[in-house]
Amino acid sequence: MSDRVTVRTALISVSDKTDLIPFARRLVGLGVRLISTGGTARALKEAGIASDPVESVTGFPEMMGGRVKTLHPKIHGGLLAVRDDAEHVAAMAEHGIVAIDLVCVNLYPFEKTVAGGGRGDEAIEQIDIGGPSMIRSAAKNHRDVAVVTSSDQYDEVSSELESMEGATSMALRSRLAGAAFARTAGYDTAIAAWMGGQQSGGGSFPDPLVMRYERLSELRYGENPHQAAALYGAVGGGAVGGAGSGAGRGAGGVARAKQLHGKGLSYNNLMDADAALALVCEFEQAAAAVIKHTNPCGCAIGADAAEAFEKAYSGDPLAAFGGILALNRAVSAGCASAITAPGLGGQKKFLEVILAPSFEEEALVLLREHWKNVRLMAVGELAGAGVGSSVGVGVGSSTRVDLRSIVGGVLAQESDMADMSSAGWKYAAGPELKDPTRATLELAWCAVKHAKSNAIVIANDGAVVGVGAGQMDRVESCKIAIAKANARGQRRSEGAVAASDAFFPFRDGPDALIAAGVGAIVQPGGSVRDDQTIEACREASVTLMFTGRRHFRH
Repeated sequence: MSDRVTVRTALISVSDKTDLIPFARRLVGLGVRLISTGGTARALKEAGIASDPVESVTGFPEMMGGRVKTLHPKIHGGLLAVRDDAEHVAAMAEHGIVAIDLVCVNLYPFEKTVAGGGRGDEAIEQIDIGGPSMIRSAAKNHRDVAVVTSSDQYDEVSSELESMEGATSMALRSRLAGAAFARTAGYDTAIAAWMGGQQSGGGSFPDPLVMRYERLSELRYGENPHQAAALYGAVGGGAVGGAGSGAGRGAGGVARAKQLHGKGLSYNNLMDADAALALVCEFEQAAAAVIKHTNPCGCAIGADAAEAFEKAYSGDPLAAFGGILALNRAVSAGCASAITAPGLGGQKKFLEVILAPSFEEEALVLLREHWKNVRLMAVGELAGAGVGSSVGVGVGSSTRVDLRSIVGGVLAQESDMADMSSAGWKYAAGPELKDPTRATLELAWCAVKHAKSNAIVIANDGAVVGVGAGQMDRVESCKIAIAKANARGQRRSEGAVAASDAFFPFRDGPDALIAAGVGAIVQPGGSVRDDQTIEACREASVTLMFTGRRHFRH
């Protein structure tokens, strides 16, 4: 086996013709004989590039609507033959098999077809058979054959051929083979996911559950320095926009956000950034959220991003120091000025990450000058509530699913995408709920959904001012939320509203909130002692609303 393999014959059969003609011309310029199929042959002919049709090699015409054309010993023998194996060489000579030194194949667009709504026979006909077979044959025999599966590889392959007088190196062929097996594995995964969904009647959870991710980057470490970590992205996700127009593609998620400034993101940064983005995506109006350890320490709505930020950061400026900020509006120069203005007691604010759909150029200048290392992330157009860490199950699936690993398995659940508006709430006690109290109560209800259970959120004037989360009893969460709201001698619990992610099992929690001055409470209801909570609110003339739906977050 030689490290260098001269490419004399190449077979090209591509569904996606992107950059095909320049690549083929470079091959022809090196004296490579081209063999092609169907639409590829037509595209080459129209460009004035000569190629031999595959039927001239196999002696059989393409048949059965193109289903059978390359599944032939003269093709696969030319791909699989080991060039320095005497038996293989003799078999090639006996049967008139010509060695194929390079295969360029991309597959029928099954994923695109299904994602676009294709079903039934339309989807089935986009399941490629000959393409994956040739790719796997060539990749298996990469000691002698180069396999090209993406137009992204054309320039690298052409450049090496030109620099090595028409030959490829073992290093290149190995890399291409690895990419080839990853491509066919991903392709089969997409088909299996779709078929599993069909067999489950289109339900949320196909059997088997098969998903595809590509490594986007290795991280310095995980939650702690002794843990290795990496970031993976769902296959098919695209980069999003940045400064200027900020036009983005995809769901506006964290994984493929465009970093415009600052040092690399850590595992913890990514977890918190995802949580922050998921929260601000709950709101149609301008909103900001500051996250610490995946819990909101500040969240607010405002007339614009600047106002929303100021209210959110002021919710708990002590906890906000070193937090992650997300906004659901582009960052303007005015918003950047608000972000960089001195904080509590004139202290300089410190944020680890700032995420937004986009950043105006003047805002970028201000933020970059103010902080050397803060990560500025443009996530592109936001896709709506729950954009966070949820993923689609099955190709073309609109169902968002959360995955959590456990020892020996994975838990899957539909993402919590419930309507968080007050439209379906039921009045239980106290005065009628009116604006702007209703809007602030809706804000608290959205925020409590994103806090660790048992969660209590206190909000006042369109801003979260106190959060109690992750406690083993709900009364303790009430106490923490009240203490946060009234820190530094403030009485922000007075006239505020409160939200609980699940029902109050006893009236002690509501009593604590009422004693702190809370004037309205929203909770799911459903406790056998709901009458006690209702009575407590009636006695204090506090509005009580039941949503009928809890929002635990473990």
